[in-house]
Amino acid sequence: MTQADQSISFPRPDGQSAPGHAFAAADPKAPAIIVIQEWWGINDQIRGVARRLCDAGYNVLIPDLYRGKIASSSDEAQHLMDSLDFPDALFQDLAGAVSLTREHHGKVAVMGFCMGGALALAAAVHLTELSAAVCFYGIPPEQLADPSKLSVPLLAHFADHDDWCTPERVQTLEAQLRHATAEYELHRYSAQHAFFNEARPEVYDPQAATTAWRRTLEFLGRHLGAPASTNTAA
Repeated sequence: MTQADQSISFPRPDGQSAPGHAFAAADPKAPAIIVIQEWWGINDQIRGVARRLCDAGYNVLIPDLYRGKIASSSDEAQHLMDSLDFPDALFQDLAGAVSLTREHHGKVAVMGFCMGGALALAAAVHLTELSAAVCFYGIPPEQLADPSKLSVPLLAHFADHDDWCTPERVQTLEAQLRHATAEYELHRYSAQHAFFNEARPEVYDPQAATTAWRRTLEFLGRHLGAPASTNTAA
């Protein structure tokens, strides 16, 4: 990771290569965050999240799970997500990304939003080399991950007004997490699904987003070690 928004490829456990985008912090030895896209793909908004994490002192890698495809409508995003092989994304792309970032940066966390949040939580169950995970409003299918087997510290953000991760599903998730040996924090916000996405003004909630970002940076600082120079601005 040597320059901002550098297109890279990295090896997967099966020997194939996966594409991604790397964002370098001022300190190349600082810990790393793997950011997992929403169902839209790697668009300008998710790149903006990566840049904010760089400003906070972290190196960032976004694996390109859609192989360059970006949705411009919810129907297209639904099609792309439905076409994604979730086990392959988890056990190959994300596992490869974890290996790469650990080799170069030591401690690494995963952070995901919506579809990416579900994968981040699944990664927190299966990818034990992670130091932490942050999930924004995503719950993995039961066949992909059992939350009661959480293996790394988890921070989870959910909206009270969400027709995908409904309050009932979040309640079930929290009941499962209580059986895990790894620590977790789960926060609820009086907001809608995707409240962190400033590119969607119909659901974006500045207050909830600011609080979630503060909690996220504090959590990452505890589990990865706060970078020497950080900018915690929302």
